[in-house]
Order: sequence, then C-alpha cells, then structure tokens
Amino acid sequence: AARAANGRTDTRPHLAHLQVVHPDDIGRFRELGATANMQALWAAHEPQMDDLTIPFLGPERSAWQYPFGDLQRSGATLAAGSDWPVSSPDPIEAIHVAVNRVLPDAAPGTPVFLPQQRIGLDAALTAYTAGSAYVNHLDDVTGSITAGRLADLVVLDRDPFAAPTEEIGATRVLETFVGGERVYAAR
Repeated sequence: AARAANGRTDTRPHLAHLQVVHPDDIGRFRELGATANMQALWAAHEPQMDDLTIPFLGPERSAWQYPFGDLQRSGATLAAGSDWPVSSPDPIEAIHVAVNRVLPDAAPGTPVFLPQQRIGLDAALTAYTAGSAYVNHLDDVTGSITAGRLADLVVLDRDPFAAPTEEIGATRVLETFVGGERVYAAR
C-alpha cells in the first residue's frame, strides 16, 4: 500500500527478529523487497525456548519460528544482527546457530531446532556482512572485500569453511580492522 501510494523508492524496509513468521508470508519478503533481518542466536533449543516459548506457541506456531532456510530459499535478502544487549553481540556464536541450529556449547546429542531452517555458512556470513550493509544503505562502501570499499574486516584464527560446521562456534577473532586501521588484536 505504501509503495502504491508513494511509488518505489530505495527505502529498503526490513523486518527484524522473525521469531514467528506465518508460512504464507515467507514469499512476501522477496515480492515486497523487504529484507529479513534475523537474530540467529535465538534459533536453538535452550531453557527459555523449551520451557516457555514452545509450550506457549503450541506445535503449529512453534514450527514457524526463525524460518531462515525458507526465507533464503524463497529469494529473500537476509541481514543479521545480535540484538545486543539482549543477547550476545558475538556474531560467530550466532553464525554457528544459523548453520547448525544448536548453540555452540550444546551438549552432544542436543536436538537440532527445526533443522530444515538451517542455512549454509556462506549465506550466514553474507547476512552478517553484505546483508547488513545493504539494509543500512552502506552496500556501496562496505559489506564485502572489494577494491575501493572500506576495509572493515576481521582476521580469524581459522578458516571456518575448512572444518566441520559443528566447530564454527570455536572460531576466534585475532584482529579487527575498521577503515583499514587495526582497532583490536588478541593478546
């Protein structure tokens, strides 16, 4: 309705949290050009989810939670953030959950939360970099390692693509660069 009244502009609307999304709305993200802004860390079994949320929502609506895989398959643009200070600001932990749908420190045998909603590591990293740059109208200056763009990046202690996905959460940041200047180095 807003686009019909005002015309198409580069407003880049986005919906955040995406805890419960009705299946009929999944395709509407791409259709309307709305970015799916996810907080992936919450998409795992943990006490609040298991003891409070799932019983409150019931089986049908519980299965609609954090539908990252369905959104990606529908062609929606994904962006990602932490919702800090409500939860951890560590994107590595959230990327681990987006890919595995279990917390990084989950006990062996912990059930995967809605496994069909997992996304690949490439999609998760893109959501945290290019997706977030896009939704903030910064995709022409940052969000990817490209000549002429800001050199905002981190150096990791490993290649997260080279190990099993279950080890993504063990990845540590060694250095952080903002605008090409080192602002953090692990001791």
